[in-house]
Amino acid sequence: MITLQRPGALTALPPLSLYVHLPWCLRKCPYCDFNSHEQRNAQGDMALPERAYLDALRSDLESALPQIWGRPIHTVFIGGGTPSLFSPDSIDHLLADIRALLPLSPDAEVTLEANPGTFERDRFKAFRQAGVNRLSIGVQSFDDAKLKALGRVHDRQQARAAIEEAQACFDTFNIDLMYALPGQSRDDLLSDIAQALAFEPPHLSLYHLTIEPNTRFAVAPPSNLPDEDTAFDMLDELIERTATAGLSRYEVSAYARKGHQCLHNLNYWQFGDYLGIGAGAHSKISFPDRVVRQVRWRDPATYMDKAAAGQALSNEHEVDLKARAFEFMMNALRLKDGFELLRFTERTGLTLASIQHPLAEAEEKGLLARDLARVWPTARGFDFLSDLQALFLPD
Repeated sequence: MITLQRPGALTALPPLSLYVHLPWCLRKCPYCDFNSHEQRNAQGDMALPERAYLDALRSDLESALPQIWGRPIHTVFIGGGTPSLFSPDSIDHLLADIRALLPLSPDAEVTLEANPGTFERDRFKAFRQAGVNRLSIGVQSFDDAKLKALGRVHDRQQARAAIEEAQACFDTFNIDLMYALPGQSRDDLLSDIAQALAFEPPHLSLYHLTIEPNTRFAVAPPSNLPDEDTAFDMLDELIERTATAGLSRYEVSAYARKGHQCLHNLNYWQFGDYLGIGAGAHSKISFPDRVVRQVRWRDPATYMDKAAAGQALSNEHEVDLKARAFEFMMNALRLKDGFELLRFTERTGLTLASIQHPLAEAEEKGLLARDLARVWPTARGFDFLSDLQALFLPD
């Protein structure tokens, strides 16, 4: 008897990561389109419902367990908002709950996002003792005027102190920097990157400031942003300086020393699975016969109420078979080394024949290269990544 495999069925499930969203911050930045909120008491001080939110996260995770039962967790990423607003004791409690409910790999990468504006002496050390083994520090710039223009709550000195503390406590950490900032000159850019590289960071993320919808900058954009050509020149400078310092560009915005790539983000870019818990968190979960995307309730108070009732999901949909190639390429083509052809078939359930036409077109345009085992973007493909990805849109 011959058993026919359902079109789009997966032969193996991809690695699984956990994302935890802590949605509060000291102040909403004008460029930020993430789900972040300010919460203050009558005296104007930060008032985080830490215990209630941790209870909601546990309830959310417990409700999600049947979908991922038995699958090991390889990475955890605690993002926000500003997760470092939560106390080290709360982070310790959170990670204890995760370990109690999930088969967390002993050597799992556990990342926490931190803001220099929340920095206190020994705070990062306490996060390390709680089980965090990778810190991502949102510096954005070392120029006080640029930080003010970006609406950041920290200054240059706080940024330097936070990085120095991270160096002392963590074997691996990341510095976030932004470029093409309001009024930023080439000299300003070189000063920022020189200061970042002076710390010899294991990992550096470099982001072009973009004006996103539903942000304050979208309503009132800065008038003195560098033009597109200048921004491209800035990126060329950054690529050259990071390479000279021993950091390899392995993704469009990510640079790392050997052995210090962000494993959590790599799983995203390789079309792995991730369970997202917390207000507004997104998930992608594969089953043998389908791939599902989920979103949690966005408002923190609503999320906490719904999670307590076992209803943390606000919506869920199955990824249409025709859309899987594009969703895969939206992630995998961000990687300098591209992807293995075998990985495409394993994680989408599609045949290579389904993408032969866009692959050939992209190769003809000089946007990608390939051999019998792998496909990767060219330097031109990196520069025009959106054009390359768009070739895989479903008809």
